[in-house]
Amino acid sequence: MLTETAPLAPPSRAERLADATRRTPIWALPEVRWATAATALFALGGALHLAGAPAWSWWAAYLACYVAGGWEPGWSGLRALRERTLDVDLLMVVAAIGAAAVGQVFDGALLIVIFATSGALEALATRRTADAVHSLLDLAPPQATRIVDDAEQRVDTVTLRVGDIILVRPGERIGADGQVVDGASEVDQATVTGEPLPVDRSPGDDVYAGTLNGTGTLRVRVTAPAGETVVARIAAMVEEAAASKAPTQLFIERIEQRYSVGVVVATLALFGIPLALGDSLTDALLRAMTFMIVASPCAVVLATMPPLLAAIATAGRHGVLVKSAGAIDRLGRTDLVAFDKTGTLTEGRPRVTAVHPVPGNPTTDDADRLLALAAAAELPSEHPIGTAVVAAARDRQLAIAPAAAFVALPGRGVTAHVGDRQVAVASPAQLLPTITGDGTRRLVAEVESAGQTAVVVAVDGTPAAVLALADRLRPAAASVTTALRDLTGRSPVLLTGDNPQAAARLAGAVGIDEVRAGLLPQDKVAAVRQLQAGGRRVLVIGDGVNDAPALATAHTGIAMGGVGADLALETADTVIVRDDLTTIPAVVALARRARRYVVANLAIAGTVIVVLATWDIVGHLPLPLGVAGHEGSTVLVALNGMRLLRRSAWQR
Repeated sequence: MLTETAPLAPPSRAERLADATRRTPIWALPEVRWATAATALFALGGALHLAGAPAWSWWAAYLACYVAGGWEPGWSGLRALRERTLDVDLLMVVAAIGAAAVGQVFDGALLIVIFATSGALEALATRRTADAVHSLLDLAPPQATRIVDDAEQRVDTVTLRVGDIILVRPGERIGADGQVVDGASEVDQATVTGEPLPVDRSPGDDVYAGTLNGTGTLRVRVTAPAGETVVARIAAMVEEAAASKAPTQLFIERIEQRYSVGVVVATLALFGIPLALGDSLTDALLRAMTFMIVASPCAVVLATMPPLLAAIATAGRHGVLVKSAGAIDRLGRTDLVAFDKTGTLTEGRPRVTAVHPVPGNPTTDDADRLLALAAAAELPSEHPIGTAVVAAARDRQLAIAPAAAFVALPGRGVTAHVGDRQVAVASPAQLLPTITGDGTRRLVAEVESAGQTAVVVAVDGTPAAVLALADRLRPAAASVTTALRDLTGRSPVLLTGDNPQAAARLAGAVGIDEVRAGLLPQDKVAAVRQLQAGGRRVLVIGDGVNDAPALATAHTGIAMGGVGADLALETADTVIVRDDLTTIPAVVALARRARRYVVANLAIAGTVIVVLATWDIVGHLPLPLGVAGHEGSTVLVALNGMRLLRRSAWQR
């Protein structure tokens, strides 16, 4: 069979995004290399200084640190000056140079290291987001089998056109959004819709690129090109949501601009006015440089970072990965929580919750016997429902007999001979049309109205039992929602792609008042934006690819690490590594405590800067005292922040 290479189409938005986000090794990032070099040179200079080495040696190391870590922000600041913008990076470089000019080269090198490290962390965060989007685009298989004149052709999925027919074999990922035209199977759509169980798909049903086909063979008519699939749109929404956070960054830059201009103007005035009034050049320069040192925001930066970094370290020790200091800060501002359902409040795996024998069936009314028969028939099956049935029988320590003549009916169920019995385990839609009694129909209706999945077990052609399956609620779900309500003052919200009955049932079990069900990824984004109305800071907790756009849109996001999809883990600001729900209110409380420490530290650092700067302006602040006060406040706020490293800082 020949393989045809179709003419290449113009690159789609998804393809352009993928090309732009190819994975880059960490050490290939120049920001990381320069920050590492600056830190190493700073450490070398400090070691030489403490060891009593000649002054020229540690001065040389510190000045090399200046070059390694300061040339990029300095050059960037000079370019900004051409646009008549003065940023705080340039101010810090000037302050570092000023510190060296008056002999305080250590202070300047410390400033350089802080800013170089910050730039490296920002570059790493950008790379992580790019890799996450790239991994999402990889969900769709690179090639698909296209049917042309009854011949099969392996082609790149990006070349598929609307109207093409593709063949999807058992176990393959579907290569494009489309509509089934032939065949029947069950399709695992959890990556897109978040549904806990595979759904039956037959002619006329829609399927999505990147979802996993089950045991049947499908022919699918393509309804959307590669750049417009649901998966590609999710990638676009993640990118758009990340860009929507820019206004906050613009606000910070405006504050930096005003501060930088004020310090520069004050420094020039402190140098120029005394010099014009007859002061000596040395005295005027010393006063101005002293002011530049004491007014530098080094203490302010350290006032913020130690509490946040200590909180990150403490959370990490308890199985919570917080990706950045900004993430812990945003987490501490949360005032409304939105939960995904499947895999978040639930375990993400179906389980048999009940076995209901059909009244009056001639086989047996022994629930264990019926479950054992169903498990024997399902044992060869790889379907999640079959796995759940077998697991339930083993949990009850039932003997599972060998089965013969096993047949899987894609999208419908299985049949097998178990001993001298013919056993079928199938969906109600498959068996109910052949049922004459009302008992089975009543049991199925009761199970489904409770928000569970119903499966009928037939023995020798007669319905004998109805199995109820549900995704098990995590044991701590109710206590966690209560704790978060106490922390935020508002009841959490449930956002799920599952059916309304199942969602309402779970919400009632955990004490959630507001439920939004049947949501596709774009619907979750819209729901999060509605919840954010009025300035509310929304924390979204999820685990699937379908949750990633909502995680990116929210003020902050938490992903469940054990069952979470790669994109959700990369998009979220925080990852619960061991899927322990109880860590969520604990880390939110820790983040709030860190923010209180930040406020206290900023008050300390700001007070010291104001006192020292005022002293230098209206009196004569000795340089050693200015440096001691500046560095002393830095050490004080750093030690205060480190208090969050204590074991008592983590409370559940």
